[in-house]
Amino acid sequence: MDDHKLKVFCIVAETKSFSRASEIIRLTQPAVSLQIQALEEMYGTKLFNRSGCVITLTKAGEMLYKYAKEINGLYASAEKEIGGVTGLVKGIISVGASSTIGNYLLPSVVCDFKRRYPKVGVHIHVGNTKNVVEFLNTGTVDIGLVEGDVNKQKLRVEKLLSDEMVYVMSPYHHLAKKASVSIMELSKEPLIFREEGSGTRQAIEKYLSKHGILNQNLKISIIMGSTEAIKGAVEEGLGTSIMSRWATRKEMRYGSLKTAIFKEDKFLRDFSLVYKKSKEPAHTVEQFMAFLRRYPYNKLLTA
Repeated sequence: MDDHKLKVFCIVAETKSFSRASEIIRLTQPAVSLQIQALEEMYGTKLFNRSGCVITLTKAGEMLYKYAKEINGLYASAEKEIGGVTGLVKGIISVGASSTIGNYLLPSVVCDFKRRYPKVGVHIHVGNTKNVVEFLNTGTVDIGLVEGDVNKQKLRVEKLLSDEMVYVMSPYHHLAKKASVSIMELSKEPLIFREEGSGTRQAIEKYLSKHGILNQNLKISIIMGSTEAIKGAVEEGLGTSIMSRWATRKEMRYGSLKTAIFKEDKFLRDFSLVYKKSKEPAHTVEQFMAFLRRYPYNKLLTA
């Protein structure tokens, strides 16, 4: 029913890039160019100014973009209302997830969702929190699931659940038998941190700063780009770390890692659902969001 050319046009207009649009839509760049060319032939005018790598809308392009957004919004509203009447949920959902959620929480949730709605395909793009916000702003994903603070200017942010952060060490570490440790003990231990832009690192720095501990007070020995890499380094005794309890479930079960909580206070952060204020979610996306809001996440920690 909806005009694919208008969707392609809007994504090129928003990303200001034919190559970026082709990645988002999963079409070749020549195919994206053909869609735009067909629209330009239909209206008998150029819609984009192309100057080297810079792409901007012409006056006619700006007018079409305004109406194309309204038309696409009407298509989404029609799909939602008809889906509400028929009860049919189908299509593709693109989800951006920061690494802890994408790797340790979302797979189980998506499996349960697919059992209920087998006609829906779910594409998951995993990155750090900064990446997920970029995915949303460029239209790569419909919704995001993040574990860090985000700029709320263009996005709606809803808390889904609380996540407890724990101190992680090798079972042979001298603190491994303790159920709780003081934050002050961290300054004496080699620490392994995530990279800049990571929601986990952002949460750790905020929590430690609240207790008067800055990065310069710590022995940060290694910085790694993934939680899996950090767990491997901790298991090998290269240092200790702080990470989500979700990320340590398997290792705790098999005894390859030990965890402790902090004596001062519980280290909690929020896992949040984020989506664009300006975009009306499709019926399928709305159903997935509702499923996320009511999901019994605690059952996964005890499984």
